[in-house]
Amino acid sequence: MDTVFETVLLRRAGQFEHCTLDTCPVSDSLYGYLPSKPINLIFVVLFALSCLAHLVQGVKNRCWTFLVCFGIGTAAEAIGYVGRIMMRTNPWSKGSIGIQLICLTIAPAFLAGGIYLTLKHIIIVYGARFSRIAPRWYTWIFVSCDILSILIQSAGAVIASSGSHIGLGNTVMMIGLVSQVVTLGVFGAMATDVYFSIRKFRGEFSESTMALRNSGRFKYFLIATIIAYACISIRCVYRIAEMAGGWRNKIMQDEPAFIILDGVMCVIAVLAMNFLHPGFLFKQSYATLKAEQMEPDAEMVNAVGYENRK
Repeated sequence: MDTVFETVLLRRAGQFEHCTLDTCPVSDSLYGYLPSKPINLIFVVLFALSCLAHLVQGVKNRCWTFLVCFGIGTAAEAIGYVGRIMMRTNPWSKGSIGIQLICLTIAPAFLAGGIYLTLKHIIIVYGARFSRIAPRWYTWIFVSCDILSILIQSAGAVIASSGSHIGLGNTVMMIGLVSQVVTLGVFGAMATDVYFSIRKFRGEFSESTMALRNSGRFKYFLIATIIAYACISIRCVYRIAEMAGGWRNKIMQDEPAFIILDGVMCVIAVLAMNFLHPGFLFKQSYATLKAEQMEPDAEMVNAVGYENRK
């Protein structure tokens, strides 16, 4: 925390107020390095392509809620890495720092929200009786917690990037990150509980979804979802460690660690959901609910309504 107060005092004293690459060493900047242009350009391209793909897939399958989560998440990631490229011109620029800080802080929370949506549909395909709560409650509980986490992290990032209350911004961001990790942990625990229930009662699955459950597409989708969940979890734990030491700490100034534990983890997560998009699962879960005379949600109605008109 001493580094936070040091940074605030130095800024108030005007030492870094007019810093440029010609007048100050890069080591005096927030991250202590100039972000790699080639690597950040690769991230911009990958996230932009993923965003475009999610837009096409979401509209095609009418998966509006999932599209919102991954569309905003991938767009924010792309914009955030543009901000990091802008920092190469001036690593002390409040604008560039603010863009990358806000976007790269909140983007994974949107991606986590999309992953939360899938569990409900997976449970429906196997049978709602394997869950301790009604499938629809997974969406309400975890997406609500995710929205709260996004709001807290956004507030912290805005406060921190303003430069006037860095310590407060850091604390608020930490609260948001911790709440996100807790939510991810509870989600993982409940998903694991459902998994063991399914294994225990293997012969009691819904007959109408047998073909889907036995398909390679569904099995690979489950693997892709687990990978995406693990990657987002790793990234969030890393960001807690990064923020815990205050601004300009050794972890924050380690670019290779950031590239691998933040950028690469998020790229794997979004591409996994591109290659195994859950649109087909939403349609099947609606058909299952309709057959069992249960109440479907609006997104599944849209997905199947569109499919029936094709």
